[in-house]
Amino acid sequence: MALGWLKQGIARYFGRDGDAALPLYNAVVLRAREPHWYLDGAVPDTVDGRFDMIAAVLSLVLIRLEASPEGAGPAARITERFVTDMDGQLRELGIGDIVVGKHIGRMMAMLGGRLTAYREGLAGGAETMDAALVRNLYRGEAPTDRQAVPHVREALRTLHDRLADVPLARLTLGELP
Repeated sequence: MALGWLKQGIARYFGRDGDAALPLYNAVVLRAREPHWYLDGAVPDTVDGRFDMIAAVLSLVLIRLEASPEGAGPAARITERFVTDMDGQLRELGIGDIVVGKHIGRMMAMLGGRLTAYREGLAGGAETMDAALVRNLYRGEAPTDRQAVPHVREALRTLHDRLADVPLARLTLGELP
């Protein structure tokens, strides 16, 4: 079949090749798009704000996966799915082939930085987590609504705590508590 490689690429991008990370990644994106983050949490409902919220929820999922010896494979697959999604989003925004790789590299560095910041924030107290949120979710400028950061902090802490109770098999099927 002359176009077999194209069909495989399309299937891989859209998850028709049995992509085990797709249900979990879709659940992460759906969770990150919940209105309360943007209304009560004052996360900017912009391209950057949506990226930051996906990165926050994905970071918590990756932290949960790294707590399990069997979590390395699913963590790698969901990270690959994130890269695939971000690549597609950039192209949809009109970013050309030559520059996409640089943007993806920056996004991966941003995800890594957020993963570290949220890991430290969860291990520290409210002040540590709030500082991580202001720096990474609000891009350095705290929202004027004084209840926004505590709302996001508590919602993320609750998600983190509940993720610990979800068996890995159910988590990889996209079950977020």
